[in-house]
Amino acid sequence: MKSLIVYTSTYRYSGDDRLDITVKGNDNLGNFFSPTWGMVRDFKSKKLSELFYTKLYQDILNRVNPKYFNEILKRDRITLVCFCKPKSFCHRILLADELVKRGAIYMGEI
Repeated sequence: MKSLIVYTSTYRYSGDDRLDITVKGNDNLGNFFSPTWGMVRDFKSKKLSELFYTKLYQDILNRVNPKYFNEILKRDRITLVCFCKPKSFCHRILLADELVKRGAIYMGEI
């Protein structure tokens, strides 16, 4: 079986494999993988550490119906996008790591 190839990028990326996982997003599939407004607000205001943000985001991922993970994993390639700057702490990397645990191959930022 062929493995999903995962990239991450900033919101400006516009390729066909783009999946918007922002809290503002309106991608039907991406919305299942977005953080909450509260998480984003509290992280930006430094009320939430990277460690606790990671825990909260993992809680979100644990509640996602497996069929939505499978919908992503059956693709050949995906690029997870959000507003965070490259090489900064970001949930797109956390989701990429989760997809790797499920058999995908993470190729980094583009």
